[in-house]
Amino acid sequence: MVVEIISVGTELLMGSILNTNAQHIAKKLAHMGLDSYYQTVVGDNPERLRAALDVAFSRADCVVTTGGLGPTKDDLTKEMLISYFGCTPTEDPEALRRLEERAARRGTPLSTSMRKQATVPSGAIVLQNDNGTAPGVIIERDGCACIMLPGPPKEMIPMFDEACNVFLRAKSNKVFVSMNLKLYTMAEKGLPVGESPVADRLGSLVDGENPTVATYAKEDGVLVRVTAAAPAPAEARSLLAPVVAAAKDA
Repeated sequence: MVVEIISVGTELLMGSILNTNAQHIAKKLAHMGLDSYYQTVVGDNPERLRAALDVAFSRADCVVTTGGLGPTKDDLTKEMLISYFGCTPTEDPEALRRLEERAARRGTPLSTSMRKQATVPSGAIVLQNDNGTAPGVIIERDGCACIMLPGPPKEMIPMFDEACNVFLRAKSNKVFVSMNLKLYTMAEKGLPVGESPVADRLGSLVDGENPTVATYAKEDGVLVRVTAAAPAPAEARSLLAPVVAAAKDA
């Protein structure tokens, strides 16, 4: 399965907050052996979100969205996805119960804007929010799937982990295992190492497809990452071993 990430929020586009959600999701997808080739950030605008979904579903089987599930007028992700998939909106009883209990604890009536968070697409898997108000949902239709998650990281992270357990893990038939090698100096000269000389020394190793070998420039040296894909971790480590040994000898 190929999964694409769409982060929704004008505050992300303006640089007001750091997009740590996409980083967390991308790491988890890699650990589960799910391919992810693109990430998109789009503002709180229904037309632009629809356009981003069109592009994402042209190249991915599943899209994970974060943000835009709250009670305010600019929280439009869920409404947009309900329209996009042609679903019927329905009120989830458990989500509504949680919202009513929250309002009662605060001694205030449940407002219309808060109540809208209990509206979900009919037939969707509902991910209840134990750390906030807006539930997440998983829609699967016509070979495409969308996982909608709230924006605040304290809500998104545990909910995405739940989505992994109930949906995503079953979609993967492989795992990725990586080993990192860190170079701080050129051994023969004791000078700071650069990425280009390291890549030259690795030679044809960087052309491999499985395992793959990639170099990354760091402030204190160069990181060489060797990554293998296989049905099980033990098989991936077996693939890694000779390539890691060759990289060390290069």
